[in-house]
Amino acid sequence: MTGRPSGPFRVGDRVQLTGPKGRLHTVTLREDGELHTHHGVLRHAALIGLPDGSVVANSGGHEYLALRPLLRDFVMSMPRGAAIVYPKDAAQILAEADVFPGATVVEAGVGSGALSLWLLRAVGDEGRLISFERRAEFADVARANVETFRGAEPGNWTVVVGDLVEQLPNAVEPASVDRVVLDMLAPWECIDVVADALTPGGVVVCYVATATQLSRVAEYIRGTGLFTEPDANETMVRGWHVEGLAVRPDHRMVAHTGFLIWARRLAPGAVPPEVKRRASKSSYGDEDVELWTPGAVGDREITDKNLRKRVREAQKAADGARIAADAATDDT
Repeated sequence: MTGRPSGPFRVGDRVQLTGPKGRLHTVTLREDGELHTHHGVLRHAALIGLPDGSVVANSGGHEYLALRPLLRDFVMSMPRGAAIVYPKDAAQILAEADVFPGATVVEAGVGSGALSLWLLRAVGDEGRLISFERRAEFADVARANVETFRGAEPGNWTVVVGDLVEQLPNAVEPASVDRVVLDMLAPWECIDVVADALTPGGVVVCYVATATQLSRVAEYIRGTGLFTEPDANETMVRGWHVEGLAVRPDHRMVAHTGFLIWARRLAPGAVPPEVKRRASKSSYGDEDVELWTPGAVGDREITDKNLRKRVREAQKAADGARIAADAATDDT
């Protein structure tokens, strides 16, 4: 991030302010910056030098709790070109794929950059992330969001605009990638090229929205004979209201967002042990492909006008973070 993850606030830090009635405001601290609301004015200078978790009052006497936003806070509020991977699913992807510091990871598609931020944190400075995205506009939003949160575009992150099947062989050496994460409509189309890129024992994780997609990618992975038997799950998070003896589930929960399915690359020439299972339909015709169109799976297409707006919002935030970071560097 622009500032340190802990310690006193300084110029260039992003700060999340919780005001009256729980309303949130996120600002990038500047020496002459101000937050204007109908409750009054809060000067950024009142925050600079205070420790994380401080409470300050604005000109109207209204108090604000100041905290550096967590990554989950940022990804849930950042500009979006495409739908994001929710934090609950990102956590499971990191766990099931066992993404480790120093790993070489490939993801496709990059979307709005939410998962990219989690992956970059997991691989660390010694690791490498290569992100593929078919749409240049989505790639622009992702780059801006990552730069906004981190203060600069990471040197160990490469964004490739193009199709994974066509571009992956040119981007990596065979058997050199530790982990691959596929967040796309038809991940089975990429399994063959992913198998070539993965090192023996490497993991591929696919994030899909529907049970029909889940079935097809599972059957394709099995059919290659190049992977272990795939595992699959979904994650649901239900919050709880806890106040004295009033302990009950929240009325709302983050339920189904997608399925995860993952498998590991076998060594060249290895034949997986036979798994006995009931006979089932494992082939798909053209009519079945219609089940995975964006509209059929509930994926709302974003209009070009709205997408251009999201790109401008993301780039504006990135420009602000860059200016603040430069100012902080000059001050030091």
